[in-house]
Amino acid sequence: MLYDSSPVAIAIFASFVLGVIGLSFWLGRKGQSAKGYYAAHGEIHWFVNGIAFAGDYLSAASFLGICGMIAFYGYDGFLYSIGFLAGWIVALFVIAEPIKALGKFTFADALDARFNSRGIKFAVAISTLIVSIFYLIPQMVGAGHLIVPLLGLPHAVGVILVGVAVTLIVVTAGMVSTTWVQFIKGSLLVFFCGILTIMILNRGLLLNAGRQGEEDLRPQVQTRTPDGRVLVNGEPQTTENDLRPVGTIHKLPERYGDARETGPLRPLEYLSTLEDSQVVTWSAKKHTDDKGTHTTFTPTIRDGKDLLKPGGYFKGLSSGTLTDRLNFASLMLALFCGTASLPHILIRYYTVKDAAAARKSTVVGIAAIGGFYVLTLYLGLGAMTSGYLDPTSSNMAAPLLAKSFSETLFAVISAIAFTTVLGTVSGLIMAGSGAVAHDLIENCFGVTMNDHEKVRAGKISAVFLGVVAMALGILFKNFNVSFLVGWAFHIAASANLPALVMLLFWPRTTKQGITAAVTVGMVSSLSWILLSADTFEKVYGLPRGDSPIPFSQPGLVTIPLGFLVLILVSLLTPPQEPRQVVDA
Repeated sequence: MLYDSSPVAIAIFASFVLGVIGLSFWLGRKGQSAKGYYAAHGEIHWFVNGIAFAGDYLSAASFLGICGMIAFYGYDGFLYSIGFLAGWIVALFVIAEPIKALGKFTFADALDARFNSRGIKFAVAISTLIVSIFYLIPQMVGAGHLIVPLLGLPHAVGVILVGVAVTLIVVTAGMVSTTWVQFIKGSLLVFFCGILTIMILNRGLLLNAGRQGEEDLRPQVQTRTPDGRVLVNGEPQTTENDLRPVGTIHKLPERYGDARETGPLRPLEYLSTLEDSQVVTWSAKKHTDDKGTHTTFTPTIRDGKDLLKPGGYFKGLSSGTLTDRLNFASLMLALFCGTASLPHILIRYYTVKDAAAARKSTVVGIAAIGGFYVLTLYLGLGAMTSGYLDPTSSNMAAPLLAKSFSETLFAVISAIAFTTVLGTVSGLIMAGSGAVAHDLIENCFGVTMNDHEKVRAGKISAVFLGVVAMALGILFKNFNVSFLVGWAFHIAASANLPALVMLLFWPRTTKQGITAAVTVGMVSSLSWILLSADTFEKVYGLPRGDSPIPFSQPGLVTIPLGFLVLILVSLLTPPQEPRQVVDA
């Protein structure tokens, strides 16, 4: 079966996870002070921090989600890679050095450095929590999907497993262990994805790849009955997924004659050969009646050139309608602006000693992240044509691609994907716990704490966030993780970027302007998302037409709104004499 587990896979997976947790306990002695727990004493080397940037940023959305979207929809999935990478230009040239000079532990420290405003602390702390929680959801969803083929356990068990593991990582040593976990998983992810890409190119393209022999083009039907049973083509389902694996080459270019494989291909040759081939893709359509919910997976033979051009997923690139175009432009704007606004990325700048180290960390991070995103195109297309694609889960495309080569490689890639989730989730929980303990409890509510109490408050907050993340990961099981991450980018860009940019480059900015911009950006983007057609359909189960929002992605409206609100409020309030900022 597609999801048969093996002792080798379980052993490799257990070694990775236990090794990461063991490292956290070993490093625990270095995170006992507040500066050690929240900022690793500012002693992380710039190169280690740069790779940790990659480990923090290359989340389940980057690895599982993007590869899955390319495997299912073609080139359009790669646009997420472009958007995610482009945002680092803002981080490098606008944010890196100033944010280091302004902050101490958290993003709120930076925005409030000149004003000592309780309103700024409260608004930014709430924004950090909301962004962190929205970013946590896809990571937990991805972790649950990985556990199904590896250990043969339900999705919910995988979510709980990663929640417990990450909470242990954060609670034991805070930012010290989080940094080294992210460094290790970032290095492993880029290295092994490079190896997997070389294997894809060396294998080339195969007719009717996979274990099923000749490609079976019959539709497959999965039924979930009212009493909770799952049927596949009318028969009881015996494993997590009894559907046949799909995705393969239907016809090679004429220059290969009767050959059933191309042999090794160079990178550009791989793309041109796929462009001239025909590929079997699968679409899903769902309907409900008194016998249950039926999902029909139907094969379609498509020309490779159609899969390698824009418009397969983002209708704004092909339909020509204004709404679709606005939706696409809004998403790309959020991806571009959101990177430099994500709290768990920004706090990494406080783990190095000075602004120069922060800049060099960013350069290293961009190099690692950029190299990885180039690989995602080949990983996604390799999964599309491997014959090992699961039609029910786009999030499993990359691990199942590895399984098409060997069980051992599948175990290694899945374990690395799982540590990818661990690294990103630990960073998110660190950002969230800092917002609760440092920004809300200490700075906003004025609770006086000694060094030990600050660390304890952070650890308690981390446990609470871990539980919330587990619950949401189970609830959003059936969503593509890249789609979910888009929500977090919209909220971060709308709430945080206007305040940060204007604070750095407009001297007339006031504390009231920052508070208003963060609040309006956060509330408007969150409200837009909750009222959008995508949420009506995929979360509430209501018709898309019931949504009062003209297009689903809010960034095109809410990001400029944040800038406008800050400017107007700042002009309407008296300027303050900023207090002296001391380099942390």
